[in-house]
Amino acid sequence: MRTVYREQMDNLAHGLIVMCDHVHGMHRAAAKALFDADLEAAESVLTSLDKLDEFRIAAEDRAFELLAREAPVARDLRQVVSGIYIVEDMARMGALSVHIANTARRRHPGKALPEQVEGYFREMASVADTITHDTRQVLIDYDVASALQVSDDDDAIDDIHSHLFTLTTADDWPHTSAETVDVTLLSRYFERYADHAVAVAARIVYLATGYKQEDYLRELDSEERRAAISKRLSDMARHFHS
Repeated sequence: MRTVYREQMDNLAHGLIVMCDHVHGMHRAAAKALFDADLEAAESVLTSLDKLDEFRIAAEDRAFELLAREAPVARDLRQVVSGIYIVEDMARMGALSVHIANTARRRHPGKALPEQVEGYFREMASVADTITHDTRQVLIDYDVASALQVSDDDDAIDDIHSHLFTLTTADDWPHTSAETVDVTLLSRYFERYADHAVAVAARIVYLATGYKQEDYLRELDSEERRAAISKRLSDMARHFHS
């Protein structure tokens, strides 16, 4: 029975990794649709949504079945509960890629982005791609330091999002209302995509440590301060006894 239970837990973990791979593919296709005005890429994102929903339902079913039949405790319980939240965050990431693809599709055969801001969006897409790749690795190895790095990487997207808002609200912004709406919404889509990836990473911190991310960081900070004080006291003791 224990072997079957472990297999069910492993299947849940593997399902999250497969779902992350699917979301990553959707993001890359959405970016291609946006930057290259590629209608085929946009359509592929839209058709990927059904498969994403299948992954979501399958993972949720596994999680709820484990809760109902096995009553997991401690780390296993954290893994199942975290898995339920992670599924929802990744589903939202996929949905945001659909929004990006829909914007590109609506503006085809033209581009949805003015040339002036395309470079900013390419950088956002690149960082989001890296974050998704790193999130996948975190789902594999549950490395806390890597999970925290995902949150740090998200700061770059937040900075660009804020800068784009400044540009679009400036008096000398030269573009039409429709272009302004596209830029504003697309920036928001990328920003929210990264936020959901950060939420996934935060769930891994909780899974690995038993602490919410902010509590873990406070505890880590306290431990570092205690270690620094201990070192100073030790250095002082050596000094006065020398």
